[in-house]
Amino acid sequence: MQTNATPQIAQIGAGYWGKNLARNFAELGALAAIVDGHPETAAREAEKNKVAARTLDEVLADEAITGVSIAAPAELHAPLALRAFAAGKHVFVEKPLALSLADSREMCDAALASGRILMVGHLLRYHPAFETLLAHVRSGTIGALRYAYSNRLSYGKLRVEENALWSFAPHDLSMLLALFDARPETVTGSGGGWVTPGLEDEYRLDMTFAGGRRAHVFTSWLHPFKEHRLVVAGEDGMIVFEDSAAKPENKLVLYRHTVTWKGAVPEAIKADAEPIPFPADEPLRCECQHFLDCCATGATPRTDGAEAIRVVETLLRAATKPAADSAHA
Repeated sequence: MQTNATPQIAQIGAGYWGKNLARNFAELGALAAIVDGHPETAAREAEKNKVAARTLDEVLADEAITGVSIAAPAELHAPLALRAFAAGKHVFVEKPLALSLADSREMCDAALASGRILMVGHLLRYHPAFETLLAHVRSGTIGALRYAYSNRLSYGKLRVEENALWSFAPHDLSMLLALFDARPETVTGSGGGWVTPGLEDEYRLDMTFAGGRRAHVFTSWLHPFKEHRLVVAGEDGMIVFEDSAAKPENKLVLYRHTVTWKGAVPEAIKADAEPIPFPADEPLRCECQHFLDCCATGATPRTDGAEAIRVVETLLRAATKPAADSAHA
């Protein structure tokens, strides 16, 4: 229910992903306006969500608007965010935060100087299944973490401005860096392109962490079927988060597999799969509500600028070519 205390948000960019953000902010009673470079898009989404289509200048000058949500090409993230902070607005920006560490740091500095919130759309950090998985790992359900891998694969949507790593992997890296709670000691990456010259359609990234722990990410939009799977292995078991699973009970599963030794020979002992229950809340709704809560209370977002810088740094360390677009995976 909307109250006078509900932060009011203008959606900047109402295309492929921005329209979903607009819908959620509207349903939370927080959408104040739509801004889009295409007038017909702005008008359509404004009518759909029963708000006004306005210009960026109008939004930034309106003191009744608390913050902005930016779903625009990544090269525009920094200039748009900097203008918003200068106008005293809180900022939610889709992934990646920016295409360079310099722009990323400038955005974080501007947020700090203005005393406003900077939050980045690493959506899967707000998925109730991942939140539950992370709690299990941190509480020791599977013992000390050994390795993890994440596959983000599908057939299409084909991009022409960014490679598969920059398009897909920010979500996976955000999850993995949270799980390992450390900066990778090494990061390597490689990929191949066949559709658009010079643009990788599939990409693999490998990371090592202190203590011999490892993680890797595999992304592709030329995969025969959709697979969004995160596997986390510890010394006492494994947890699988498969967001692409058709049934909710198959999305988050614990395997208490163990290894025993018969003399000098190891033997794998398999255990039955144990579904792990988690709330059925929509991840994007949780993400939007978290931004509103942070705007209202001044709390630090789970995916703040500092967290997003770690993700951008990891992408750059993988020797990928920064992309011009940030279309949502």
